[in-house]
Amino acid sequence: MIRDVKLSDAQAICDIYNYYVENTVVTFEEENVTVEDMVDKIKYITDKYCFIVYEKKGKVVGYAYVSEWRGRSAYRFCVESSIYLDKDYSGRGVGTILYEELIDRLRKLNFRVIMGVVALPNEPSVKLHERIGFKKAGHFEKVGLKFNKWIDVGYWQYNIK
Repeated sequence: MIRDVKLSDAQAICDIYNYYVENTVVTFEEENVTVEDMVDKIKYITDKYCFIVYEKKGKVVGYAYVSEWRGRSAYRFCVESSIYLDKDYSGRGVGTILYEELIDRLRKLNFRVIMGVVALPNEPSVKLHERIGFKKAGHFEKVGLKFNKWIDVGYWQYNIK
């Protein structure tokens, strides 16, 4: 089931996200996010944008949201997406379902472009974005340092019809 995020989801979202913080380079966050920080993020995002969760048998197993792409007003129709899945639900279609719902909601809100930002290499995320219809729009070499390793970042763009 996909639904709007609730503040009470903050702990479950932290549990999903902090796995990636601690174990991967797919996020450049280096310190675990607290429940209080996540509550603040949920409030900020839901005030202006979309934040949804995928719930299975009462448990949040994935989430997706969009936020500001850039600060200048001319960018106001473009957003940056974030999507994270419980590590045990990767490859089960949850990401595709979340993205399709997110795109539908953004279309209704008159957003025009979604930017997906992917730490590379990350074949599952690249495949997800391209399966949805995102096109690669840029590649930045060695722009992030995590776990003493330089990481590239790719940008994928989706033009909402």
